Amino acid sequence: MSDNLWVFGYGSLMWNPGFAHRRAVKAKLHGAHRRLCIYSTHYRGTKEKPGLVYGLDRGGSCIGLAFEVDHAEREEVVDYLRKREQISDVYLEVLRPVRLADGAIVNAMTYVANAAHPQYAPQIAHEATVDILRQSRGIAGPNCDYVIATALQLRKLGIVDRRTEALARELERTLEA
Repeated sequence: MSDNLWVFGYGSLMWNPGFAHRRAVKAKLHGAHRRLCIYSTHYRGTKEKPGLVYGLDRGGSCIGLAFEVDHAEREEVVDYLRKREQISDVYLEVLRPVRLADGAIVNAMTYVANAAHPQYAPQIAHEATVDILRQSRGIAGPNCDYVIATALQLRKLGIVDRRTEALARELERTLEA
């Protein structure tokens, strides 16, 4: 059994992992789904005008990418991910089993939404979500770019996420207008 680290990505980690990895393969996590459930006050918004970013929220399942990280890179990658993902502790760092495309099951480090955190966003009406995505911007750029980039990566990987796709298409139409 390898002692390499596995990391599960479901949002920006899929298209911008930012760390060295041996391989990235499609994987499925059960028990949580991808949802714009985190108010971003850093990367895609500000404290005055928060954006929305993806978190793993309770229930369902999520298809994303599992990144295999060599044991020698483990400490460096974990440090990097904690600095990137734990700015405000809105995510809980957990190990969860994921099923790789070849059927193998590995325990992967991932970040799930902390529903008790003030930055956790409950269900928001579609129109309000679109308004937030159009208007917010953080140090990593416009919030709409984040959703569009995630949708593009999902398309590229052949992963169907109807909500993300519908939002991205609506945002793309807005940008073209």
